[in-house]
Amino acid sequence: IVEKAKLLGSAKGPNGWMRIDTANVYYDHPFHSPLDHVLGIDFINEAQGGRERVALELSADSARALVDKILAALASGEAEHGKGAHPHASPARGRVAAE
Repeated sequence: IVEKAKLLGSAKGPNGWMRIDTANVYYDHPFHSPLDHVLGIDFINEAQGGRERVALELSADSARALVDKILAALASGEAEHGKGAHPHASPARGRVAAE
């Protein structure tokens, strides 16, 4: 079972930076990790065919710890810098306009 999340962001892969629009998240046997099961996340640009990806394989405990740190970073960052989108983002499309 794969959970899909629509994203707006970038990731750095073997060929440099790329735009990502989707994260495929699953819990299954790993491709590379020495664990029996992992939480896998594949970051791709589905709009461009999804050929390039940045993949993660995390233990369940590591995945939970990462979620906690993501939420903590968002909370402290939004408290310091304000909540909301980039000032040049289009709320309807979620895209950042060129400056």
